[in-house]
This record gives sequence, C-alpha cells and structure tokens, in this order.
Amino acid sequence: MKIESIDTIRLEQHPNLLFVQILTDDGATGTGETFYGAETVESHIHETVAPLLLGQDPLRIAAHSRMLEGYVGYSGSGAETRARSAIDIALWDLRARTAGLPLHDTMGGRTRESIRTYNTCAGSQYVRKNGQSTRNWGLQAGAGRYEDLQRFLTDAGSLAEELLGEGITGMKIWPFDQYAEANYGTYLSQEELLRGLKPIKEIRDAVGDAMDVMIELHSLWNAPTAQRIISGLAPYKPFWVEDPVRADVVGGLAAVSRTATATGTMVAAGETVATAAGFIPLLNAGAIDVVTVDLTWCGGITEAVKIAGLADAHGRAIAPHDCTGPLSLTAATHLSVSAPNALVQETVRAATRGWYGDLVTELPTIENGTIRPPEGFGLGTELQPDVRSRDGSIVRISR
Repeated sequence: MKIESIDTIRLEQHPNLLFVQILTDDGATGTGETFYGAETVESHIHETVAPLLLGQDPLRIAAHSRMLEGYVGYSGSGAETRARSAIDIALWDLRARTAGLPLHDTMGGRTRESIRTYNTCAGSQYVRKNGQSTRNWGLQAGAGRYEDLQRFLTDAGSLAEELLGEGITGMKIWPFDQYAEANYGTYLSQEELLRGLKPIKEIRDAVGDAMDVMIELHSLWNAPTAQRIISGLAPYKPFWVEDPVRADVVGGLAAVSRTATATGTMVAAGETVATAAGFIPLLNAGAIDVVTVDLTWCGGITEAVKIAGLADAHGRAIAPHDCTGPLSLTAATHLSVSAPNALVQETVRAATRGWYGDLVTELPTIENGTIRPPEGFGLGTELQPDVRSRDGSIVRISR
C-alpha cells in the first residue's frame, strides 16, 4: 500500500479550518484537520509535505512524523507543525480503518467508556478569522440557538442553570480578555477586576458550587497581573485558571501556578505548545496542573500520545482542547477515553449542535455531561459527501 494522493479542502465559510485527506493506491483513505492560517498550512502541505510522502507506505507513521518535523518550525505550533498534525491524524485514521479498529484501540484501547465533558461558552461565529481577540468573538454575527459567549457576558447565572439542566457540570468563560487588550496585559484596575468577576459571582449565586467554572485568560497577561486575577477569583473557587500567561514564559507561569495552588485552584495550559519536548520545561518547573493538549497543533496523535504519557509520569492530568473543528474534537475524544490520566474533554455546544455536524457524518455522542467517540473504524466519521463540491470550497490535490 502506497500513498497516491494528498488532498486539502478549505472552505470560505470557515477560513481557519483545513481538512486533509490521504488516499492510497488500494483505495484506503484517512482524514485529518488543523486550524488557523489554513491557506498557509495548505501551501506547506503541497509544497513540502506531499513530495516527501507520495509513494510512501502510509503505515510508517512514526517515521513520517519524525521526517515532517523539518529543519525549522519544529519547536512551535506554527504552519509546519499544524500541517504535520493534520497529516498525522489522517495517517492514524487510515491505519485504524485498514486494521478494522476504532482509533482508540490503536492507542492502547479504552480505559473508560466515556469521559466527563465541559462546555466552553463560545458562540456560533467564534474565531472565524485569525486572531484570538474580542473583535473576533463573532458577537454581532452570531444568531444561533447557543450563543453562549453573549450569554456569559450578560446572564451567566441562567446559562449555568441551563447547562446543569442538561447534565453539564463544567463551563469555561473568559470575562477578562477585553481589559488585557487595552494595555497588553500589564494592568487591571480594581473596577475592571470587579467587572470581570461579575459573571462568576452570578454563576455562584445561581447554582452555588454545583458548577465547575474554568476561567480562560488566553495567555494575555503578565505574571503579576495574572496573580492578582487569581487572588480575586479565590472566593469563587474556580476549577482551574487556563493560560494565565504565555506558556513559553516558564518562570512566570510557574510563579502564577504557585499563587493558584495557594488559593486551591489549578492552572491549565498547553493548547498552543507543540511536541512532547515542548512540555518538558513546563512539567519540570511545576508550572501546570492540567495539560490542555491540542491534537491538531501539537504534532498530531503521535505527539499527543507522548504528551499524555509525559504528563502522567509527572503526576499531571490531560484535558484535550477543542474549540476548532469536528475532527479535532473526535480525535481528542478517542485520546480522552484511552489515556488513563485524562480528566475532562472540552466541547463547545454551539459547534457540536451546529456547524460541526454540517461538515462530518458523525460526531462523538454527548449525553448527561459525558462524551464518547463515534462507533466505527478509525475516527468513526468522515467528511460529508458534498463538502468538496460546495460553493466556496477550495480543493488542492497532489498526486
């Protein structure tokens, strides 16, 4: 069996999203995905990756993963790593399909049937363009049923009640971002701190401690200001504070983590960290409690399995990231039911009940606050048959 074709599919409606399909000479297919800078990643795949992989045995995944690290771009989650991630997921999907196994059975098998999930309170139009900023929240464009970002900004208590009614006992919100953007995360006034705390207070007033609240800080703050936010959050007992400072500021993140530990709060980080090697300084410094690995940014499943094992060896949990695309969530869910140190799986109900289902044939099953992978071989899902031919679909093929 040899790789005959590498195809990429990019959709104008979802400009950050890139799908990759690998086809072999005997008809086997695997599908992968990545997110952010899709056109750049697409170019790298056809310019650099395809010439290296065409004609090769698709089952030699470890060899291909190492080869695609490249001479530059291997130490971060830039375009080269995102391309490598999408290719790697497609190769694992292809291998599991060829073996007649679900993906998690090629990752060591299940350690659980399903895993707890939490809802990231994004909306239907969240981050449709490049940039993690308030101007890209999609608040004005959003008109879906589950505009949870607008809800947590304006009525967090009723949102928490609604989620609990569905059996969801964890929710993630980011009420401080707009203040960081005003001064590059160097200052937060007392008034801004109180305004940022308001949604968490509303949640506690509405549902008490029944809801675990994750606070996302999007790596926008410097260490002293992040510590001040964490101290302000302490009375509301957040489940974790996520990405309080950039992950490459290891000393700063470790200092923030010590402050969080003193208040009984965990620090979660790592969605933008690439490769297992990238996590070693963070884990050795005790800078993170929960590793939020993203399979489409870290180097793919090959690296994610290593990262899960590395975290486990340091006595830390993983909580795979998803706020990007349907194959990312599906691959992450396979990892979450396989890795014994998986804590919880991120989901976005605005996506899982909306546009994710427009793009793929099956999604993980979410019910009673838990999630499990789709049935079937490989990822257990495929692109909808018409995705390649839709208006605004850009397909490139290397043969």
